[in-house]
Amino acid sequence: MYNVSYKGINCSNFGIIPARRPSVPAPEIRVTETEIPGRDGVLVETDGCYDPITIPVEFNFLVPPDEWMEAYRKAKRWMTGSGSLVLGDDTDYMYKVLYCKITDTERTSWRLGNFTAEFTCDPYSYLVSGQQEYQISDVLSNPYMISHPLYKISGTGACTLTVNGNEMQATINGDLTIDTDRMIAYNSQGVNQSAVLSGDYEGLYLIEGSNTISVSSGFTATVIPNWREL
Repeated sequence: MYNVSYKGINCSNFGIIPARRPSVPAPEIRVTETEIPGRDGVLVETDGCYDPITIPVEFNFLVPPDEWMEAYRKAKRWMTGSGSLVLGDDTDYMYKVLYCKITDTERTSWRLGNFTAEFTCDPYSYLVSGQQEYQISDVLSNPYMISHPLYKISGTGACTLTVNGNEMQATINGDLTIDTDRMIAYNSQGVNQSAVLSGDYEGLYLIEGSNTISVSSGFTATVIPNWREL
């Protein structure tokens, strides 16, 4: 039986299953087309970024008729907000859902019902294994696309994190997390620490192929690499 998981919970927990495997659209690169008088075609410019994708999943109910509405309410609550979406035949990867919208709800008879959930996602598919915490030496080779990692540093005092020759300086009081995707830094209490940093978040990205990472003496660092593909 085909299934999907959202926020770490399988759809079957709510008495619903996909009617069929959803189609995942290819991300489209963001471009600006400009017509130039006297010139054939158009001038194309891009910032290298991709637009979000929407993955529609049609669900059928597998519950007794008198439990249909309660199952629907629980499913709606489950799909509220953002989270990770994992498709049943591609469990090594996940999609980062920005939000979910429910459409086309229909109860075709006393026993049968279905609805469609539209998951609007970040354009990339992310390796589930890339969401784990690794030692620096384990993430120096990136066989995937350029990634936006999360660095966790422990120690006290002035620290420099260097990635591929790019430096980020920070004054750390015990611990610091640098999230290059959200371009924010915070401590273990969740307090914003961006003001103690100087440097460029983009310089800390992990490029395709070989990377170099180092941290000042007296500090330790781990990395959540966020490996990803289109």
